[in-house]
Order: sequence, then C-alpha cells, then structure tokens
Amino acid sequence: MTPSDFRRIALSLEGAEEGSHMGAADFRVGGRIFATLASVKEDYGNLMITPELQAEFIADRPDLFLPVHGGWGRNGATHIRLAPADEDTLHGALHTAWKLRVEKNKKPSGKSKSPARKTAKPIVANKRSAAQPAKKRAKNL
Repeated sequence: MTPSDFRRIALSLEGAEEGSHMGAADFRVGGRIFATLASVKEDYGNLMITPELQAEFIADRPDLFLPVHGGWGRNGATHIRLAPADEDTLHGALHTAWKLRVEKNKKPSGKSKSPARKTAKPIVANKRSAAQPAKKRAKNL
C-alpha cells in the first residue's frame, strides 16, 4: 500500500476529513485525529488506538505494526508499515482507529471551562486598609 492508499481509505470512512497537524496530513472525525501520515518519509502511517489494541495488533502482525517512539507510542499511537500492508488489513486498522475516535467523541470529555465568576472581587481603595485585619477595619468604620 502507499500513502495515497492510506489517504483514500481514511477518507472513505464516514465523516472523515483531512487536515494538517505540524505540517503532516492527518485524518479526523468530529474534529479529532484518528490517523496521520506524519511518518510517511519512513513509509509508515500512524493510527491512534489504545495501548491494549496496539499490543494485539503487534502480537498478530509484528511485521506490520510497531509503536510510535516515546510517550505517543506508550499511549497507543501505532505505526503501520505501508509497503507490506494489504488493502483489507489497512482498511481494518484505519476503521478500528476511526471507530475508537467516534466512540470517544460521544463521551463527555470531562474538560469543562470554569464557570464565570458571579461575584466581582472587591476593589480595594488603598493597600493600607487591605492589609489591616477585618476586625480593625470594622472598628475604623
């Protein structure tokens, strides 16, 4: 398979769009990346899967799959060697990454913005009064 085949198959998945991340082609669904061609110079495509699936892919086909170097790989990012891959295997791998991303997109992210502050901070007229303990300030009023 070739980078063009990777692109064609990735874009055939429902809702998939091509974007760019750090100068490399990426493939997204719901605005989130599920695969990239960031390692195309090494003849790899990259899949964003779970560490558990990565271990299964590598165990089943060590000739095709290997972890991306470093922390990305420890978190499941996986290279697929394009040249020896066949269409069914590449399609299955991309579909797996796509499906995981679709499922993750359905879950609440847990990242919520802080609610807007409802009460304004009091404005202190001078530093001296702000430095006094509350009881002393009350006596001076």
